[in-house]
Amino acid sequence: MGTRTTRHLRSRSLLPFVLAIIVVPTFVNVSAAGREKQVLVLHSTRRTSQLVTISDREIPRILDGAFPDGVDYFTEFVDESQFPLPQYELAFEAFLQSKYKGQRFDIVVAMGDNAIRFVDDTRHDLFPEAPVVFFASGPSYHRPLNSTGIVARLNLAGSLTLALALQPEIRRVFVVSATDDSNKGYEEEARAQFRSFEPRLKATYLSDLNKADLETRLAALPRRSIVYFLTYTRHGSDENFRPIEYLDRLSATANAPTYSWVDSAMDHGIVGGSLKSQRAQAEAIARLAVRVMRGEHADAIPPASMDLNLTQVDWRQLRRWGISESRVPAGTLVQFRLPTAWDRFKIYIVACLVALAAQSVLISGLLVQRRRRQNAERSARNGEAALRASYERIRDLGGRLLLAQEEERARLARELHDDVCQQLGLLVFELDLLRREDLRRRKSDRVLASALDIAHSAVKSVHDLSHKLHPARLRLIGLVSAIRGLARELSKPDLAIAFSHESVPDQLPDEVALCLFRVVQEALHNVIKHSAATHVSVHLRGNESGLALTITDDGIGFNVDDARASGLGLLSMNERLQPIGGHVEIRSSPGAGTQIDVAVPVPVRVPAGACSDVALRVH
Repeated sequence: MGTRTTRHLRSRSLLPFVLAIIVVPTFVNVSAAGREKQVLVLHSTRRTSQLVTISDREIPRILDGAFPDGVDYFTEFVDESQFPLPQYELAFEAFLQSKYKGQRFDIVVAMGDNAIRFVDDTRHDLFPEAPVVFFASGPSYHRPLNSTGIVARLNLAGSLTLALALQPEIRRVFVVSATDDSNKGYEEEARAQFRSFEPRLKATYLSDLNKADLETRLAALPRRSIVYFLTYTRHGSDENFRPIEYLDRLSATANAPTYSWVDSAMDHGIVGGSLKSQRAQAEAIARLAVRVMRGEHADAIPPASMDLNLTQVDWRQLRRWGISESRVPAGTLVQFRLPTAWDRFKIYIVACLVALAAQSVLISGLLVQRRRRQNAERSARNGEAALRASYERIRDLGGRLLLAQEEERARLARELHDDVCQQLGLLVFELDLLRREDLRRRKSDRVLASALDIAHSAVKSVHDLSHKLHPARLRLIGLVSAIRGLARELSKPDLAIAFSHESVPDQLPDEVALCLFRVVQEALHNVIKHSAATHVSVHLRGNESGLALTITDDGIGFNVDDARASGLGLLSMNERLQPIGGHVEIRSSPGAGTQIDVAVPVPVRVPAGACSDVALRVH
């Protein structure tokens, strides 16, 4: 769709029209003659009016929807209110004739009485064949040839009726209107319609005041008065205004509520009125134009009378002027209402009430059950106290058993080291001495050598067993050195054991050190026996919460759940760490290696010997 409009003529002499005729090129849309519809809209107002804005949005929208091949849409303005010169119509006609020379329009739309009169006067010269669709605001229009239209008489009295309903105490109405000839028709219509309200309302027409005087007058209106904004586009030859923009100023200045007659005045400070819908006007004209453009003869369609008014009020202005909303007539559209808490949260409030009712029912049921549960809990507490006492006795017994076990192992280790190892050492010495002295017995050398090897092996085995039963060096050299020595002893050519540590306290409780050493010892033995690993990492570190031990291998792994169900290693590990406040976590899966994480708070006061030597086997 192509939209082409002319520029506003800004001078008050005939020269600009002559220049426009010279400089505006002849416009011929050759392609449009083929398929696109050609539409010319003539407005009776200036280009910046609200009616033009709405019409140029709604009319093309409806036409485009009706004609898929496209519509060329042109807009011109018969704005005599801005150029009130006798020569204006002649110059404007010459301007259009030059601009649209050779252009054939499918339809001409005349919006307003001035445009209808202009089309009727220039029809033969400008649009001899184009049908005309017009909009008239009163019965005094002259219907052009080959035309049809919509007649919507101005309903200015409806706004006064609304004002009296909202403010029955009012006695005077001050009417703001324009002084130029093109808009005097509005004031004449208002005078005719307002006579029916006399003598209840006295109407005063402020049509002979300049801008400053008008604002001063409106700021000091007597009590029980209202303002009726008709129109105000200019005063004299020097002042021009945009009515809607100036309405904002006037409604803010006036010390009485303001009413109007057209919906474009809403949201500009008026209380409301019986307002003509400019959008409905544009849509009605567009639908009538579609009928004519589709082939219906314009003369065969009689002009239709329509009521385009809708009673509306601005909720904010009701509040501003202290007008009770209860006085608003039924069927009135209330706009700009600020939603109440109920309007905004109605769904949530209803949902909360339903939930509250449901909760009340549930609470009632719970109260009934509460007494029964209290009785049951009282019985359960009695049984729980007995169970707890039994548990404490068992736990104490377990601690004492562990202590006794560790003491027994220490005794065995001392006896092995102090007695058996000494005797075996003496045996080795004697056998070696015998081999050196009895050189003549060559045959006995082999026997003595074999016996000597067996004695050496027995000494080493007893020595190792002694250290396994009770690692005395742990108290002498500390936990870090003991673990380092253990890793060195158990390392093999096909198994590398790496030990690292950080921030480990030099002094640890004997119970904590022994427990961690046993965990490392048993874990490494399990790796050697079951994992087929080639690398093992042991890392001991201190932190704010205590000691953390991590043992990782790259072996074949195992199913932890199966191990818990079938073996005692994991259970024993947990039991050993529990008395000192520690815990263990084992992560492994077949083919993915194993990682053991142990955490022990330091320092921890526990019974002596609480962490004894237990086989912590991880199956």
